Formats: sequence, C-alpha cells, structure tokens
Amino acid sequence: MNAPAQQTTLAEMRPKAPEAPQRYSVALTDSQGFELAQRAAKLLAASQLVPKEYQGNLPNCVIALNMAQRVGADPLMIMQNLVIVHGKPTWSSQFLIATVNTCGRFTALRYEFFGQANTDGWGCRAWAIEKATGEKLVGTDISIAIAKKEGWYSKNGSKWQSIPQQMLMYRAGAWWTRAYAPELSMGLQTADEAADIIDLNPDGSVAGITIESLRTREVRGEVVQEPQQTAAPQAEQAQAAAAPQAPEAAPAETHASTAPPWEPSAEEQAAIQAREVAEANGQQPAQQTRIRRERAATGGME
Repeated sequence: MNAPAQQTTLAEMRPKAPEAPQRYSVALTDSQGFELAQRAAKLLAASQLVPKEYQGNLPNCVIALNMAQRVGADPLMIMQNLVIVHGKPTWSSQFLIATVNTCGRFTALRYEFFGQANTDGWGCRAWAIEKATGEKLVGTDISIAIAKKEGWYSKNGSKWQSIPQQMLMYRAGAWWTRAYAPELSMGLQTADEAADIIDLNPDGSVAGITIESLRTREVRGEVVQEPQQTAAPQAEQAQAAAAPQAPEAAPAETHASTAPPWEPSAEEQAAIQAREVAEANGQQPAQQTRIRRERAATGGME
C-alpha cells in the first residue's frame, strides 16, 4: 500500500526570518563583554583622532568605553569631553549640560538671570521640568558674589572676569545636574570647577608652585618653620650658659672620715717600744704611758 501524502501548510512554505544576532555590551565583569571592550579599545587606541591620553593606551580606552555605556553616550564623545585637570578626570561643562538635555528624563536646561549685570548681585539659576511628574526643578543660585567669596573670581587665568555670563550658566548647569541627576555626572567635577580650585598658567600648568620658587623662599626664610620650633630650646641653652655657676655644695663628711688613718713611722714605733720597756722597769708612771699611747693612736692630736 502507498503511504499517505504529507500535507504542507502555507505557514511552513513561507521563508523563515533570519535569527537576530546576539548582541553583547561592553562590561568589565563579564568575559564576553570584557573581550568586546578590549577589541574596541584596540581599535580606538590605534586612531589618531582620539585625544593623546587614549592613543596607544588600551586601559584608558576600556575605561572610556565603560563610562560611555553607563552614561549612554558615544565613546568618542566621552573621550573628547573627559578633561584631565591636575591629574584628575573632569567633564567639560558643555558635555554635562548636553547629557542632561539628551537623557530623556527632563526638558532642556533653561537659565534665569537676576540682579544688575556686572555687579556682585548679578547671578543665574538653571531649571528644567521633569517629564514624569511635570515638576519644575530649580537649581542653586550662582552669583558673582559667591564667585568672589569662593575665590573663583581672583584666580590666575580665571574666566570669571572675561566671560562672567557664560561662567554663571556653566556653573548653574553643573550644580543643577549634581542636585537632580548626579548619576549623569558620575561624581566627577567639571573642568571649570577643578580649574577654580588652583591657579593655572595660560599653558595649563600650575602657577606659582615650582621647585626653584620653594627653594628661594626657604633661603629667604619666608616659609621656614623648623627654626621657629628650635628657637626656644636654643634660647634656653644660651640663658643657661650666661647664668653664673652656683658653688658646689661641700661634702657632708669631715676630713677625718675621708683621710687615711694615721700610722707611726719606724722611728716612732722604736721610741714607743723603748718607752714601754722603761715603764715596765718603773722608770715612768703608768698613767703618762697611757696618755702617750692615746696621742699616738690619734695622730698626735690633743
């Protein structure tokens, strides 16, 4: 008997869609993600378009890839806006504000100015609306008076004197992000904030702190602290040397106790023996002989 023919449905005749390739993300704790991070970092490190801190440096590129994934930004954008100031990584203010504007949780940052321009009361505040609740989130007021009290305004190379309006907006946006979306800044300061802490030269080096300047100040005695600490002991030694020496106390014991005991010489011993013989023969009284013996024992002292 012939086997029954198998029936084919229309669904089986349709071509199957290709399977979507499995996607991996850059990670430092996952083996596949870490392998992907190293491959991508090797490609970026060989490029001449990335900043010099990443050229030929795989570890820096891997860290930049990890930060890009956490923030949700392009790796090249992270590399271009991660600024190293005095050995510490910082964000550029423009990048931090752009991260808030593109995160999707808030409306774009806006700024309100208050006070009279070019006075200490002139200031700015940043605000945005949270899309989930519709609440208006207002940031901290930043004014020229605050910049002067904190020492930002008087720093060498500070931009607060040349472009105060732009610096007010940058600082207001950075403080707003730190207050309402700290996860976007990842705990890092902006380059402007880090530069306001130290004095910088136009070439980016730290102003006024060199080995030669420190040596010069030490020679001139401007910052030498050790001689001040040893001045008191030296003064005490000088006073002790100038003071008259007190006479030494006389010994408590007498001369008789320290002097060696008296011993008669050979001639005196012969004379004593002759007297004793004479006394034995009755030539001198016994009492005088006893007195002479006592004197001889005491060294002739009365």
